[in-house]
Amino acid sequence: MSDLLDRATAETYASWFRALADPTRVQIVEYLARQARPMPVGEIVAAVGLAQSTVSQHLKVLTEVRFVLVDPVGTARHYRINTSCIACFPSAADVVMGRPAPATIGDCS
Repeated sequence: MSDLLDRATAETYASWFRALADPTRVQIVEYLARQARPMPVGEIVAAVGLAQSTVSQHLKVLTEVRFVLVDPVGTARHYRINTSCIACFPSAADVVMGRPAPATIGDCS
């Protein structure tokens, strides 16, 4: 069994892949990564072109796996990309494809 990826890491990677299994969530992650700043949900809604409740549900999924972080700003919430998590995601894809595992899975677990 030493040739297998350890179960905890496999579960973490699987949660990341599930979170990105929706094209809207991929778009939101990509948009937040390009903006590189905390953004109110209204700006994300305008960019994605979906209802606020739909975008909020997608943001909830992305925050659960820590691709997106939430900053309280008064009574509002601003969303930003978790650069640590995004930096290690390509490594997760590499590992699943049989390439060497990174030393750490970053700040996403």
